[in-house]
Amino acid sequence: MANIKSAKKRIKVINKKTLRNRMIKSQVKTATKKVLAAVNTGDKAAAAEAFKAATKVIDSAYNKGIYHVNTVARKKSSLAKLINKMA
Repeated sequence: MANIKSAKKRIKVINKKTLRNRMIKSQVKTATKKVLAAVNTGDKAAAAEAFKAATKVIDSAYNKGIYHVNTVARKKSSLAKLINKMA
């Protein structure tokens, strides 16, 4: 455990940021799972709608600095590929 006041504060700040990052990553995973569920049922309209929502969540995670730009591109691309295979 830290003894210096600034180190104690850094621990608090890091814990807060870690919790925020974990929540945002969880939202991305949930949105991705919704797209996968829609693809598995074969409903293209629902899959497209879920993809649109997932893209929004993934982009907001990037804007908050959670994901690297290439990670975001890979996630969106893999979901788009699944939806395009349905046609």
